[in-house]
Amino acid sequence: MSAEPLIKLTGVVVAVTGLSHFVRPELFESATKSAFPENTRQHTYIDGGIETAIGLALVAPKSRKFALAGLLAYGAYLGLNVARNR
Repeated sequence: MSAEPLIKLTGVVVAVTGLSHFVRPELFESATKSAFPENTRQHTYIDGGIETAIGLALVAPKSRKFALAGLLAYGAYLGLNVARNR
């Protein structure tokens, strides 16, 4: 069985979650605040844009490697900011 449908579904879910940051930013602000205690709303929108881009890149096979690299970089970016703001 091919993993392709699951990868595409994951991409759609990540992209929709990213877009949700713009529609209902208050849902994400408590989580965002731990990484970005200042200008939290701005960072919520930035995170939403990043997640939308990563999700869309996961959907297209030609951009999937870039999406995975972006996902790793995004995870490091968030993790380092959480650690820095403890």
